[in-house]
Amino acid sequence: MKVSKRLYSYYLIWPALLIYSVFFVLPALTGLFYSFTDWRLDREAVKFIGWDNFERIFTDRTLLLAMKNTAIFAIVTVLGKNLLGIALAVGLNMKLKSKNLLRAIFYSPSILSVLVISIVFTPMLRSDGTINRIFEAVGLPSLSQAWLTNPAIVIWTVAFVSIWQHTGFQMAIYLAGLQSISKEYYEAATIDGAGSWRSFRSITIPLLLPAININLMLTLIGGLKVFSEVFVLTGGGPGNASQVVGTIILRSFGEGSWGLGTAVNTLLFAAVTIISIPLLIFMRRKEVSE
Repeated sequence: MKVSKRLYSYYLIWPALLIYSVFFVLPALTGLFYSFTDWRLDREAVKFIGWDNFERIFTDRTLLLAMKNTAIFAIVTVLGKNLLGIALAVGLNMKLKSKNLLRAIFYSPSILSVLVISIVFTPMLRSDGTINRIFEAVGLPSLSQAWLTNPAIVIWTVAFVSIWQHTGFQMAIYLAGLQSISKEYYEAATIDGAGSWRSFRSITIPLLLPAININLMLTLIGGLKVFSEVFVLTGGGPGNASQVVGTIILRSFGEGSWGLGTAVNTLLFAAVTIISIPLLIFMRRKEVSE
């Protein structure tokens, strides 16, 4: 009887584990194998070529640019979404009459599809678009830019659009974390003579670490896996200026270079794993220490 009770939990786990293995583990292992082959649309036989695909990734300028753009996008969006998310959460956690309305307004872009966002922002970001007209109207024509066609700033523009869209989601998580902090801590800090900044640094941030941990992981993984924002706003252009790893994978498979595309995807998986797991462990330890 005790044995059957002990095995009961495993009976519930096995179906989910089987589905996970069939639809994730097995395809991942198969992809790992094909990343070391010359698997192509125009070839019937698949030939093992070792590290050739990975050597090409680290020598091809377009692929290197895509990795650089992915890193820039991830860093900028992680910082932007989290810093603005905390700022909005703190502001909208105060006693404001319209705080519920403002929360809904700031959160609403995160529920829109990227396609809708692109329809809104593409006309605004043109050389003769709304943003440049605003700069000209306030006497700052020097700030006008070709936001989506200037190779030097296009990836930063896409990152800005992503920050605008998703910061409200991070704000909601931070708000939940703030509302779980007892007001008694702040009352005690006020009695001890601590100011607003000291209370924020010594009480809010340490007790908000679980929410910070969640948001850092979500934004980091989302930033490294970026695809839809670049695809709908620029398509990787102008030229290859805004290519990221996700669009390179799509292009490789579209051109029939399945082995190369799988190798790039494998590299992306490795990068996400290598960066996110140590960060997760570090943040968990910070939570415990605090």
